[in-house]
Parts: sequence; C-alpha cells; structure tokens
Amino acid sequence: MNSKTLRSVALAFGLALALTPLAFGQNSTKQTSAPADASRARSISSGEKMKIKGVVVRRDPDTFTVRDLSGVDTIVRLTDRTSVKSHGGFMRSGTNYGQTNILRGLNLEVEGRGGSNGELNAEKIRFNESDLRTARSVEARAVPLEERATAAEGRITEVEQNAQKLSGQMEELAAVANTARGGAKAAQATADAAVSGVNATNDRISALDDYTPQESISVNFRTGSSVLNADTKTKLDDIAKKAIAAKGYVIEVTGFADSRGGTNYNRALSQHRADAVIRYLVENNQIPLRRIITPYGFGESMPIGDNTSKEGRAENRRVEVKILVNKGLTQPAPVMNPGSGSGQ
Repeated sequence: MNSKTLRSVALAFGLALALTPLAFGQNSTKQTSAPADASRARSISSGEKMKIKGVVVRRDPDTFTVRDLSGVDTIVRLTDRTSVKSHGGFMRSGTNYGQTNILRGLNLEVEGRGGSNGELNAEKIRFNESDLRTARSVEARAVPLEERATAAEGRITEVEQNAQKLSGQMEELAAVANTARGGAKAAQATADAAVSGVNATNDRISALDDYTPQESISVNFRTGSSVLNADTKTKLDDIAKKAIAAKGYVIEVTGFADSRGGTNYNRALSQHRADAVIRYLVENNQIPLRRIITPYGFGESMPIGDNTSKEGRAENRRVEVKILVNKGLTQPAPVMNPGSGSGQ
C-alpha cells in the first residue's frame, strides 16, 4: 500500500510540473498581447480604480502628468480630498505634504479612480523623502534656465525668420549653382545650412517650458525674524491682485537669509519666512494652495547683497515671490493677412 501511494503522489506531482509551463505561458500571452506601441497617453474609464508608478514630467495648476516605466503618460487631477504623504518607515507613518510639493522629476505612486475626461482623480499620492529632495533641487536649478529661455525667445524668433528667408532662396541658389561650376558645392552647403537652421529653431522653440515669469517682488525681514510688516503685506496684497487677474497662473515663493548664524538655522529661518508669505497669501488673499509651487528656503545661499555690510545683509534677508503664467495663454494668436486685389 505504501509503495502504490508513493507512486500515485509522484505521478500527480510530475503531471503538475508538466502543466505549469502551459499555465504560465497562457498568462504571459495575455500580458504581452497588447500592442507594444500603443498610444503614449493613457485614458482611464470613468470610475475605474487604478494605481500607477512613475515620474512627474509635467506640472500644471490643477493637474500633473506621470510617465511610467513603459513610457505611457497619465494625466492626474488633484482635488481637495487628495492625500499627499511620504512613505513611512518602521513603526512610523509618513509625513503629510501640501500638493505644491508635487514637482517635475518626482518619483511617486498614485492611487485613484478614472474621471469624466479620461484622467485619474488622485485619492492617495506617496513618495520617498529622498526623491522629494532631489526634485526640489532640480526645480531650483530649472527656474533660472526657464528665465534664460524666456529671454532667448525673442532672439530665436528672429533667427527663425532669417532662416525661413534663406530657405525661400534655395531654388535661386540652386539655379546659380548650376550656372557656376565652382559654386555648386557652396550653394548646396548654404541651402543645407538654411534647412538646418529652420529645424534647429523649431526644436528649440518646442523645448521651451510651459510657463514664463510675468511679475516678481522681493520682501525683506528683520534679523532673525519671519514676521511680516505693514509694507510687506501691502506688497503681497498688490501681487496677489495681479495673480488673480491673470489666466493660468501659479506663484513661486522662495526664502533666503543673511550669513549670520549657522547653516541649518538659516535654512530653517528662510523656510519660516517663505511659509509666512504663503500663509498670508492664502488666508488674506484667498490664493488656492494648488496655485503655489516650490515653497523652499535656501538659507544663506544665493545672496544678492554683500554679507560683510549691514546694507548687504538687509538685502539678503528676503522672500522672492514670482507670478508664472502659461505661455500658451499669453502668446498672441497668429494673424492671417488677407489677400489684396489692389496689386500693391
């Protein structure tokens, strides 16, 4: 009896091993049956529950875009009920964060349900503290580049116009090249340069970011203080009115300190100053929190005055407030010149 039982068990185990690859093969076929080159934008059915992981590649006032490891983009909408926290450790829960801490370059996880327009309405957002620090550092370095891009936009437009003029002369240059033996290569090189100039200009314009600075102010503080005085409040009221009147705006707030005191103390003090400005804008001017991005205290770094003088230190004890407006809303619409039958 024992020998027969052992043979039966061995036979059943062998049969299970033989069928296992078939079962896994079916599952693998189902998972890879979707087209590998599907649309890069994901549309989620209304009410469908979903969890995604990826990096933030675009940030708008009320939404942000997450790109997962397969390169698929998902638009995530923030609501007043969205929970934003860092991952907790052993025997402790994560830290709550404001929605303004969701920055470009941040790796995160999002759980939610599909909305009416194919986006994901976020219920929970989680990330690591180290990823947030990295994203803040990247964002702080990106702002000066955005300002440079804005300043260069006018020059790029002029270059593009010149390149288009050169491109329109290609046929004329080709005809001249055909009549001059020695000038054929030079004419072709000029035509190729014109086409390259047009393509390079278009690429640079496409690479410009979505927001441009429209207004900025700097408010100052007394030594070791983060208290707003009457003059500071007046300036904040004025820039808040301008922001509310703008379309598609966000507000950037950054705090700074002079060189007196230790590095950690100055970082905390500059953060308190930035927080005080944000609190005043929100509570006294009804600026929504989702309209405020990158609240950060830089401490004694990035001074604008000489820290060895009293006047220079006073300039460095400051908070900078900037209004950023979506370029697509500020650029004028193309004007089409109607044809004229006058012959002029």
